[in-house]
Amino acid sequence: MADDFRKWSLKAAEWGADYRASLRERPVRARTQPGEVAAKIAPSPPERPEPMDRIFADFEKEILPGITHWQHPRFFAYFPANAAPVSVVAEYLVSAMAAQCMLWQTSPAATELETVVLDWLRQALGLAHGFAGVIQDSASSATLAAVLVMRERALDWQGNTKGLGAFPAIRVYSSDQVHTSVDRAIWVAGIGSENLVRIPTQGPLRAMDPAALERAIAADRAAGFVPAGIVACVGGTSVGATDDIEAVAAVARRHGLYLHVDAAWAGSAMICPEFRHFWKGADQADSIVFNPHKWLGAQFDCSVQFVRDPDSLVKTLAIQPEYLKTHGKDGIVNYSEWSVPLGRRFRALKLWFLLRAHGLEGLRAMIRNHVAWSEGLAARLAVVPGFEIVTAPMLSLFSFRHRPRDPATDLDAHNLALVNAINDDGRIYLTQTRVDGRVAIRFQAGQFESTADDVDIAFDAITGLAAATG
Repeated sequence: MADDFRKWSLKAAEWGADYRASLRERPVRARTQPGEVAAKIAPSPPERPEPMDRIFADFEKEILPGITHWQHPRFFAYFPANAAPVSVVAEYLVSAMAAQCMLWQTSPAATELETVVLDWLRQALGLAHGFAGVIQDSASSATLAAVLVMRERALDWQGNTKGLGAFPAIRVYSSDQVHTSVDRAIWVAGIGSENLVRIPTQGPLRAMDPAALERAIAADRAAGFVPAGIVACVGGTSVGATDDIEAVAAVARRHGLYLHVDAAWAGSAMICPEFRHFWKGADQADSIVFNPHKWLGAQFDCSVQFVRDPDSLVKTLAIQPEYLKTHGKDGIVNYSEWSVPLGRRFRALKLWFLLRAHGLEGLRAMIRNHVAWSEGLAARLAVVPGFEIVTAPMLSLFSFRHRPRDPATDLDAHNLALVNAINDDGRIYLTQTRVDGRVAIRFQAGQFESTADDVDIAFDAITGLAAATG
């Protein structure tokens, strides 16, 4: 069995290297139809062992065609879910060790490396010494943890014991540009979607209006509600909406509210000092989340939450039965007490490998290139007849629309048809959104191994297919 493990581990590693080398030859998005993959899989589990040769062959024949290639250099859709090769190597080691890192004692190195590496990231982002970090599985979990803390703090730490029915309704404030993970956090926290108050936005960055935010808080308090916290965003998913964090933080301070900043995508860019104006005031937040598994190159899952007061997080989330206590050791951290799940993977190892192998300057160069290439593509499209830039580049994200020659054409239908044609073509992958109710096509450069030539191919694909569709 040990020999088989060695053989197939080597085979998997070699396959992975060959796969990554072949990505430019593959269509970015899977071309299978719904149900096509499932139809090839046996409807019942096997009673007897099957040889690994057959299993691996079926993986290549039946599973791989249904994979959308997120590591493809021309993946320009959504936001990146990067897995730098060095991060993949670290994940091999994590998978082989298969440690459960819920407590300090269950793997001291995992806890202590997480503490140190997250302080490296705090320094890299230019954040103040007052923040401590924890790795969550995703920004959704980090935002849920933040919402639970703001709920408990507003209820004098009685919500977990008495239940929400014992108190007036809690209010949380955000714009309509935040990620839908905020809505889910509100649901899961028991606050209710009707108590997520949407604040109007203003300006080219679609920032939350601080004056409207202040009025909403005052009106809710006068009506008997309990204002608890604010979720601000830097680089919202749709078109990169970015709040004035300094102004929002001032409102939060005046009203004693918890402030959480969601910078899941854009936070990685803050390792570049020239981009930090986008989150000026972030040092005044109670918590911040950004995803190294998006733009920084760490393999999913790896979301970093920085908190100003870890004790509040532990007070909200920690449960300490006897079997989870560590006796005879002082000054330890159990990061499972900072998270909703008890179980934890050794996520810090890939960050340690990544930061050491590339250095901050290497990662900054990648991000700066992506921003410059995206700005350049937007400028090129802007002068092509029929194209309009709907939202200007926010870092490496912008949106555009194509107007066909026939003015009677339904613009929304036309642009949906265009994005589908682009994706069916296979050279690149884009996604659509709605801006002020109208369809627009998003472009973001962020894949770890993209080049300027890949962005040139995007220009050719977009303009060529637009001409072909009218």
